[in-house]
Amino acid sequence: MIDATTVTPAPLRPARVAPTLLLGASVAALVLARGGLSAWNVVAALAAGVLVWVAAIDLETRLLPNRIILPATVVVLGAAAVVAPARFPEHLLASALAGGFLFVAAAVRPGDLGMGDAKLALLLGALLGGAVLTALLIGFSLVGVAALVLLAREGRPALKRHLPLGPFLAFGAIATVLLVAP
Repeated sequence: MIDATTVTPAPLRPARVAPTLLLGASVAALVLARGGLSAWNVVAALAAGVLVWVAAIDLETRLLPNRIILPATVVVLGAAAVVAPARFPEHLLASALAGGFLFVAAAVRPGDLGMGDAKLALLLGALLGGAVLTALLIGFSLVGVAALVLLAREGRPALKRHLPLGPFLAFGAIATVLLVAP
């Protein structure tokens, strides 16, 4: 029998809920302040808040919840179809390619990369379109820097540690929304 805790991540500890909500709301406000109150910026702000939330869950549980990521992906793709129909094919293709790329990587190296990371890439592609490549580059670069810092601090034992990729990808996506994406 499958243990429910391995399938459904536990919610954040109560002490972490308020700070996570505050950070998510702050990031959403930054997105709106940067881009204004256009329909797409409202979608991007809400998605950024979701990214903060799933990053916090990944840091605590090492799981990225399907029950949040997959509906958010559908909502963002639906919003892209309605708000920016000319760019919808780009967002759909970017979602499929980013998710597919990480899916293949997770299949080739099981245990090193999770399927939750591949599903998160679906959301990032849906949100960012072609700019998802920038977000992935930022996220993977930051995880590389974090790994080097751990290696310098802990030496060889750090080679056996696994870092959650979700928070780094979420940060890369938020940075891309704030600094690069139109």
